[in-house]
Amino acid sequence: MVRCARVEGKQDMADSRMMVVSVSKSSKHNFSKDVQPVIELVRGLGVDGDAHSGRTVQHRSRVAVDPDQPNLRQVHLIHEELFIELKEYGFDIRPGEIGENITTRGIDLLSLPVGTILRLGEKARVEVTGLRNPCAQLDVFRKGLMSAVLEMKPDGSVIRKSGVMGIVLEGGKVKPGDPIQVVYPPEPYEPLGVV
Repeated sequence: MVRCARVEGKQDMADSRMMVVSVSKSSKHNFSKDVQPVIELVRGLGVDGDAHSGRTVQHRSRVAVDPDQPNLRQVHLIHEELFIELKEYGFDIRPGEIGENITTRGIDLLSLPVGTILRLGEKARVEVTGLRNPCAQLDVFRKGLMSAVLEMKPDGSVIRKSGVMGIVLEGGKVKPGDPIQVVYPPEPYEPLGVV
């Protein structure tokens, strides 16, 4: 498994290896998103021009349950290291193909606590709200991919490796090569759950 920076304590973390690798969006509710040279994050909404942008839920399955619930999934981030791991299982996945808006490098996104703020580039700030729950569309995209992004711990709990979701606290442009800084919430940390 590819390793990246992990939560080390109370301090904020800035590391030159932590960066944006790719940015993507789609104006339609497609599974994959198109890679862009730059995306614009809009406070309280998400990615400008993306189908999942909005104050209330935009994912179709969640709209069907309750269209008025807050959108905790405004921005989807996946760590590039997942793609490297998936390649070992025979899956050649490229940025944007499994629906993320931002592909990161050097951050163990899955170990971040709820409420962590990611500073992206000069201005943008995204608060991590939870884990993306892998869905059956992964297997439609590539047969067997869903089981490749799920792992069982020895205690029987499930590790969901398909990225994290967040809300935009401060808007701004985000592009490949932008640095990322991790700002941890006050302790005690709350582990990420599915949103």
